[in-house]
Amino acid sequence: MADTILSLDQLQHFARQVFLKIGCPQDQAELAVTSLLRADLRGIDSHGVARLSGYVRLWEAKRVNSKPNIRIVHESPSTAVVDGDAGLGLVVAPNAMEIAIAKAKVAGTGWVAVKNSNHFGIAGHHAMMALPHDMIGMAMTNASPLVAPTFSVERLLGTNPIAVAIPADKQPPFVADFATTTAANGKLEILQRKEKEAPLGWIQKKDGSASSNPNELKDGGALIPLGSDREHGSHKGFCLGAWVDIFSAVLSGANYGPWVPPFVSFLAPPADPVGEGIGHFFGAMRIDAFRPASEFKYHMDNWIARFRAAKTIESEARLIIPGDPEREFEEERRKNGIPLNEKVVADLQELGKKFAIEF
Repeated sequence: MADTILSLDQLQHFARQVFLKIGCPQDQAELAVTSLLRADLRGIDSHGVARLSGYVRLWEAKRVNSKPNIRIVHESPSTAVVDGDAGLGLVVAPNAMEIAIAKAKVAGTGWVAVKNSNHFGIAGHHAMMALPHDMIGMAMTNASPLVAPTFSVERLLGTNPIAVAIPADKQPPFVADFATTTAANGKLEILQRKEKEAPLGWIQKKDGSASSNPNELKDGGALIPLGSDREHGSHKGFCLGAWVDIFSAVLSGANYGPWVPPFVSFLAPPADPVGEGIGHFFGAMRIDAFRPASEFKYHMDNWIARFRAAKTIESEARLIIPGDPEREFEEERRKNGIPLNEKVVADLQELGKKFAIEF
């Protein structure tokens, strides 16, 4: 069955009504909608409206506070720790990134660690908030433990994404946004909906052997760090995932490693937490704290142009600069609408019935 195409306005209106129905104040509902729909616009369908019902179920399970008091609990001139008060990560994260940007305006750089939050959507959206300020933005988060470190059969880390957004002048910005696993869990969810197999190197069985079954996590299997196996660098992926976990949670006072609460509402959080909620980490770096912004952006244009001109292997037409595919998705989907899988549509229709909202 063909995907259903809906406009950005239609999806924004529906998602906004859902967030208002669960009690979000108007300003926070707007933040949540912007964060959520940025994923769909940029082609990261696993983290957009496909997750809307998951956030609602967390609220129903009293694991999400729809009216959080987001506040700084510790700070220095260039750093802060933010308590998200169990709010939607879609709301907590942009608030924390604004604090990082404000500190960078004063101190040159701003660094914010967050505890007591929830899933925050795509990291790239929050990192890109720095771009209009001639700043480099960084964002990362830990996540539900679905990943087995290299040589392990235990699930101890999340997919733990990292994003960095770097402004240019005439060229589009450089935006790298990636999980520290070979593939994010959301990619498995998409394969499940489409009833397709996963490529080898994405997941392993509970005994550590390779699998192509996208439902393997339900049978005790695990996602694999970036690189898939030791010979292809999975120890490096493990290092990246560990770095994100430590910066996001050990630094902030959130739960880390196997104690991170699950995204799915039907699984209870660990009974022996080591912190509060999920953790994030954000950074904003003012370019003119290093060199004049105009000079930097000129040279970023030059850097990007030279890499675009790289000679490619015969099967590829061009070298892709980080951020290119997502930007192209966003341009096309703002114009022509956002495609939704039939199972996502059915899920949203059920959500509409629950809250008496027309979908």
